[in-house]
Amino acid sequence: MKKRFRFWVGVSLVLVYIVIAAGAIVRVTGSGMGCPDWPKCFGYLIPPTERGQLDWISEHNYKTGEVIIVNESLQVAKKDFTSTNKYSESNWETYTKHHYAHFNAFHTWVEFINRLAGALSGIATLIVGILSFSYWKQKKRIVIFSVLVNLGMGFQAWLGKTVVDSNLLPTKISLHMIMALLIVAFLVYLYALTSSDESENTDTSKIKKLGIIAFVLTLIQIGIGTQVRQFIDIQIDFHGMEQAVKWLNPAPIKFYVHRSFSLIVVLINTYLFYSIRKMNLRFPVYNWVILILGAEVLTGILMYYFDFPIATQPLHLLLASLLFGGQLYFLFQLSIQNLNTHSHDLQI
Repeated sequence: MKKRFRFWVGVSLVLVYIVIAAGAIVRVTGSGMGCPDWPKCFGYLIPPTERGQLDWISEHNYKTGEVIIVNESLQVAKKDFTSTNKYSESNWETYTKHHYAHFNAFHTWVEFINRLAGALSGIATLIVGILSFSYWKQKKRIVIFSVLVNLGMGFQAWLGKTVVDSNLLPTKISLHMIMALLIVAFLVYLYALTSSDESENTDTSKIKKLGIIAFVLTLIQIGIGTQVRQFIDIQIDFHGMEQAVKWLNPAPIKFYVHRSFSLIVVLINTYLFYSIRKMNLRFPVYNWVILILGAEVLTGILMYYFDFPIATQPLHLLLASLLFGGQLYFLFQLSIQNLNTHSHDLQI
């Protein structure tokens, strides 16, 4: 049961990262309003594939909540009914949460796949919550954090709704991302807590301090990066997706701060990696942290000097979230191993 629990924590973590990647793709392709309502898409569980499916049709069976587009506005069926030969306004009500009433099959299905990934991750975390009760007598905090993950997923789903209702307000998108990272943090903690890795006998207090500094610097960098992304979102809305050369022309001061601060992040993480290797500590996760950090810097260079090549922006965001998770796992792993070593010494 316990091995199964850790397996599902890992599955949940992978799926949450897939959702983060999918969300980044949704934003960079401009597909955020591909489904203008929530949780359904144009009132359907399976979204339409062509514009004609959203036109009013005579002698057609409509279900409550189904959506059509009339005079560039969304109209929602009030009840189940069969249309006559003439359009009747009494059967419909105007969707009032926003005024976006366009259909693009590509955007719709990109957003739908994003939501589908979110639903799958929700199912996986629900399984984690159920399985966690096997730890109730041994480690209650595993149950507590598993419940927090599920509460976080529910709140995240509601945030997704508010993002759509606000017609992609940048601050709400950022809040949505912050909540995703918090869920990652809970899952990473559960994965570290159920690890069977052996404890290190070496004094790792210096390594832990360096790890905390590196993680805090990463959080600051992610925060600045979020502000840069909000600026780019505004530029995309103003110049369009085809004018990437203008997105950072001129670049705001916060972009240069973000770029310069990355050098500090690289230096502290490189020194930490060197210290881990020098002390012969077994933390393979930091090999991945360094690789991810290098790829993160590379995508940043490509975006700025080559005008945002395809996939670099969502990849940059995904790598940042992976870096966050990797560093956090290292700190949790280090803290748990130190705690286990201390408990073992007390028993002796």
